[in-house]
Amino acid sequence: MVIKHILGLAAVATLAIGPSVTANADDFTLSGPPKIAFIYFGPKNDGGWTQAFDEAKPKMEKALNTKIPFVESIPEDAVQIRPAVEQFIKRGSNIIIGTAFGYSDTFKQLAEKYPKVAFLDGSGTVNGSNLQSFYGRTYQSQFLCGMAAGAASKTGKLGFVAAHPFGVVNWTINAFEMGAKLMNPKATTTVVYTGSWNDPVKERAAASALIDQGADVIGQHVDSPTPQIVAQERGVFGTGHHRDLREFAPKATLCSSVWTWDKFLIPELKEVEAGKWKTQPYGAFPGMKEGGTDIACCGDAVPKEAKDKIMAERTAIIDGKQIYAGPIFDKDGKQRVASGQVLSDADLWKMDWFVPGVITQN
Repeated sequence: MVIKHILGLAAVATLAIGPSVTANADDFTLSGPPKIAFIYFGPKNDGGWTQAFDEAKPKMEKALNTKIPFVESIPEDAVQIRPAVEQFIKRGSNIIIGTAFGYSDTFKQLAEKYPKVAFLDGSGTVNGSNLQSFYGRTYQSQFLCGMAAGAASKTGKLGFVAAHPFGVVNWTINAFEMGAKLMNPKATTTVVYTGSWNDPVKERAAASALIDQGADVIGQHVDSPTPQIVAQERGVFGTGHHRDLREFAPKATLCSSVWTWDKFLIPELKEVEAGKWKTQPYGAFPGMKEGGTDIACCGDAVPKEAKDKIMAERTAIIDGKQIYAGPIFDKDGKQRVASGQVLSDADLWKMDWFVPGVITQN
């Protein structure tokens, strides 16, 4: 997943608006040699979100010529976040990387308390002169996964297991359907929201219900590989999220939207070390070109001709193609993006509408 494990109505309201804006002053300068530490939301081997960060860590260590300590399974609770961070700072760490939406408020407080420490937070929503939240444009890789789904489906009926009806989830669903339609104009995507980022029981029930309704490819924007496992058990296909989920369901998983955090974080941390780091007022929002997200493609069920089209679209996106370029209408016929325009980042964050072909279940 991606913006992580949101608690309470206040958090929902914040996410609906998007990242907070804080004016940036001068370039941030570390007070000494860089010493990095990771705060993991979940266990390092969770199979999804946290493991993607942990798999980026050795690549970062090699490129930055350092060892990066970490602590795992730190929940979105200030009582546990604060002592974990401050213990690293006491040991000399001056770059702290968090990995959860729910760290946002605590990281903001810590960044103000420790102005000489650089804070970065994956899926956070607050920013400041020494605090940078970051998240990837997952709609790009999910568009490509939708293409794979559309190419492999025999019925044109696709299912999608999603966590919450938030902008960063809805943009993956819409992009998935748009990619599928590129391969099969009659493709539809039926969505079931589980109400949780990581609940294998609910994910199993949702995936099973979608397959019972005729879906022969199951996409996902939840943390666990359960939808792919169910797809393999039921003899249909799926597309994964976070990591290459062929590890769990090699026969079923056509492709996966994957995080490539080392490609983003290595140059970002080099900027911090060089004293050239400028935090962005809305946070960093890397796409495939900058290294936030990519596609692991493709399983044997994707024909070579389709795979070639998918990889050509990947190249086009890296070269600047916009997924949400107009004209785009929602399923009720309302124009959401005019011809010649591109949906703004602010509108992406608050996306609460769906393109034709998406079927949501209340």
